[in-house]
Amino acid sequence: MSLAPKIYVAGHRGMVGSAIVRHLLAHCVQSKQIITRTHAELDLTNQAAVQTFFAQEKPNQVYLAAAKVGGIHANNTYPAEFIYDNLMMQANVIEAAFKNDVKKLLFLGSSCIYPKLAPQPMREDALLTGTLESTNEPYAIAKIAGIKLCESYNRQFGASHGVDYRSVMPTNLYGPGDNYHPENSHVIPALIRRFHEAKLAHTPSVAIWGTGTPKREFLYVDDMAAASVHVMNLPKPTYDQHTSPMLSHINVGYGTDVSIAEAAQTIAQVVGYTGVVTFDTSKPDGTPRKWMESSRLNSLGWQAQVPLLQGLTQAYQDFLTKQI
Repeated sequence: MSLAPKIYVAGHRGMVGSAIVRHLLAHCVQSKQIITRTHAELDLTNQAAVQTFFAQEKPNQVYLAAAKVGGIHANNTYPAEFIYDNLMMQANVIEAAFKNDVKKLLFLGSSCIYPKLAPQPMREDALLTGTLESTNEPYAIAKIAGIKLCESYNRQFGASHGVDYRSVMPTNLYGPGDNYHPENSHVIPALIRRFHEAKLAHTPSVAIWGTGTPKREFLYVDDMAAASVHVMNLPKPTYDQHTSPMLSHINVGYGTDVSIAEAAQTIAQVVGYTGVVTFDTSKPDGTPRKWMESSRLNSLGWQAQVPLLQGLTQAYQDFLTKQI
C-alpha cells in the first residue's frame, strides 16, 4: 500500500459516514485521498456500476457505511426494500473491493443483529443464538450477511490474496447528521425535536411513551467514527488475537446505559425546556434493555470520549442549524 492510501467512504452523506470523513480529515488524511460518491452519482445496488467505479478509482481502503436505514415504522412498511437494498449494496461493494485488490475494508453493522432476548450486556458471541426482533428482522438479516461476507472473503482469500475485511457493530448513535424527522427518527433526535417545539410553543408538559424505565446505551457519532478508524488501522496480528475467523465482529458501545426517563430529562435540560416531562404508561415500553458489551474493543485500546450531556449539547446545536 502506498504511503498515502486512497480511502473510499461509502455513505459519506449519512451520519456515520460523514463523521468518518470528519475524523480522517482531522487526523492527517488529505481530502484528495478520500473518495466519495453520492447516490445519484453511484447506485450501490447496481453491480456493474460499482464494479466500474472500483476499477477506475482503485481505492486501497473502504469504509462501508452506506445502508438503507429507518425506524420501526419504515422497517415494518418496507421490509423488502430494507433486505434487498442492504444485501445488494454490501455484496456489490465487497465483491468489487476484492476484485480490485482492496486489502482493507471495514463494514459497519448494527446492534439489531443480536437476538431480541439476548443476555445483557450483549456480547459478540450472542450472534445467531436466538430469534431476532421481528420489526427489523429483514434489516438485521442483511447486516448479519455483511458480517459473514467479510468473514468468508477473509477465510477464502486471506492467505492467498491478503484480504483483511473487518466489521464493527455500533450501539444507538446520535449527533451531527442525525435524522430529526417527526415520524421516522430514533429516540434522541425525536426527543430533541419534541422538546424544542414544546419550548417554542410554551407547551406546559411533554408526554413520553411508556414508563421511562427501559434502558438504552447511546454513543456520540464522532466516537463511533474514531472507533471505526481505530479498528481499521489495528495491526492484523492484534485484530486476529482478539477475534476468531467466524466471530470477527467487534461491538462499539459507550460502556454504560441510561433510562429513557434520564435521557429525556437531560435532553429537556439541554434544549432549555422548563415544562413537565410525563410518561404515558398506556403506551408500550419496548425492550427493557439494550446494552452492548464492549470489552473486546476496550482491550484493543479504544474508549468512548464524549459524555452524554456534552454529546446532546452538540447534537442540539446541529439540530438548530437544520431549522429554517
